Amino acid sequence: MRSRYSAFVLGLPDYLLATWHPSTRPARLEPDDAGLRWLGLVLRRHTIVDADHATVEFVARSKLGGRAHRLHELSRFVREAGRWYYVDGELR
Repeated sequence: MRSRYSAFVLGLPDYLLATWHPSTRPARLEPDDAGLRWLGLVLRRHTIVDADHATVEFVARSKLGGRAHRLHELSRFVREAGRWYYVDGELR
């Protein structure tokens, strides 16, 4: 999760797509809005469902046009061939 947040901050869509599970991965990602600033990530909790499935609850803060925003999500991850992939998330 931290590496995906860092990829958002650094504007690395190729990394985001590479760590997104093929079953839910979009064909491409739209660039962030001009002026968007990521301010921080708080990992609230993680749950190991089994050896190859986990969830991560996080809050990512950003600012755009002088307004603060929060993305609070419960993300699902799956491990395949030793690598973890983001599957999808539920907004909180």
